[in-house]
This record gives sequence, C-alpha cells and structure tokens, in this order.
Amino acid sequence: MRSHLDAERYIERTIWSQYEAHGYGMYVVEAPTPRVPMGLCGLVKRDFLESPDLGFALFPEWVGKGYAAEAAHAVIAHAADRLGIARLYAIVNAGNRRSIALLERLHFRHEGRCVIPPAGPEVERYVRDAPG
Repeated sequence: MRSHLDAERYIERTIWSQYEAHGYGMYVVEAPTPRVPMGLCGLVKRDFLESPDLGFALFPEWVGKGYAAEAAHAVIAHAADRLGIARLYAIVNAGNRRSIALLERLHFRHEGRCVIPPAGPEVERYVRDAPG
C-alpha cells in the first residue's frame, strides 16, 4: 500500500466485505496498556475452502510473546460458540515454521497442500473441527 487511500480501499474491499457477506472477519489485536494495535486475527471466507480460514499476523515487535495464540484461541471459541462454525481451515506458507507450530498447538491437523486460485502460490492447508 502506498497511500492512506490505498489502505482505505484495502480495508473496504478485503476486511469490511467479509463482515458484510459472512458476519465475521479480521479483528484488531490490541495490547491492553497502552492500547496499541499489535496485529490482526480473525476469520476469512475464501472461495476455495468449504469453511472459514483462521488468519493471524502480528507486527514483528509482538511476535513470540504468546499474543497470536491468545487471540487465535479467542477467535476459535467465538467461531464455535457464537457463530456455530464447526470446522476451520488455516493456510500457511510451508517455510513459516512459527505459524505452523502455532496451528499444531491449536489442534489443527495438516491436510495437504493447495494452490490459492487462480494461479497463486502453493500453501499448506490445515483443518480443525470443533470439539463435540
């Protein structure tokens, strides 16, 4: 993104459109005090996945401190308890060992590889079914 307007358009096209179409999307992850944004965590509905995709990304200074895990746990609980979503996916680049380790701690299981349509990169696909 190169400008404030580019950022606004991205938010409208990518983030708000998810809420309008599906009732969920990405959430800002904030530090408790002072209240500063640390990154994003939430759900994205992708056309090539049958169920929503758990996504998370933190600014570098917040990585490795447990915040992504805490946010992801909250989103997973919200998806199951409030939204009634029984299955979640997650896609991750094969070399992203930190995210893969977190997905495994969150009880996602590796399902295989997939290509992000139309001709995007090949990524690893993980899945998690809600308990019960």
